[in-house]
Amino acid sequence: MIKAIFFDIDGTLVSFNTHKIPESTSKALALVREKGIKIFIATGRHRSAINNLGNETFDGYVTLNGSYCENQQGEALYKHRIPSADINSLLNYLENKESFPCILVQESSLLMNHKNEKVEQVFGQLNFPEPPLGDLRTVPSDNVYQLIAFFEEHQEERIMQVLPGCESTRWSPLFTDVVPKGGNKSVGIEKLLESFGISPQETMAFGDGGNDIGMLKYVGIGVAMGNAENEVKEAADYTTDAVDEDGIYNALKYFGVI
Repeated sequence: MIKAIFFDIDGTLVSFNTHKIPESTSKALALVREKGIKIFIATGRHRSAINNLGNETFDGYVTLNGSYCENQQGEALYKHRIPSADINSLLNYLENKESFPCILVQESSLLMNHKNEKVEQVFGQLNFPEPPLGDLRTVPSDNVYQLIAFFEEHQEERIMQVLPGCESTRWSPLFTDVVPKGGNKSVGIEKLLESFGISPQETMAFGDGGNDIGMLKYVGIGVAMGNAENEVKEAADYTTDAVDEDGIYNALKYFGVI
């Protein structure tokens, strides 16, 4: 019996085309709530950057790819920071080797060094609120939970060597979310489930990006959206239709949840 469902936001709950939750998905969420099933967000976004869920409410939030989790009341249930040494190493690299746009994500704020056309493209695609620009050295190195780093796949190997305590959870060719090593959405889900007394076998999850693979493997039923990359579909138990083709509603009907 399914007792909890976790949803990625961009490309899963929310359409890349309309930047809104499809009507069929809102209907599905309402039907799920009527059955007493808890619903959670599992996203790479910072809570302050979740600006596209309309009036929908959720029982808890796995944010920053599992590095920061909180309940509906905003109380933190789990925190996992990037090692301070890695942040200092990255800043030295940006200043002395090669510079690229980078956002340091803290518990309550974000700061970006600079932006370019790729950043503008991504922000436009995601309808992502632009963080302020500033000197990254002003950010306490022991208070960073995630990096949003705008380097491409061919740069990844050499740049990640500077961050030995981190791993890349890429879901776009233009940027990657860098999180503390050993942390991903599945870890955040585990922490939330512990607080609610629910087992992983009693859960479902929906996702479309590379950063969703861990959670799709962890839960009882992992569902990939039809618009997901092949590696995400291969990690899932089931592939539904695309976000704009009633994918969430159709999958919940298929599994008899609604």
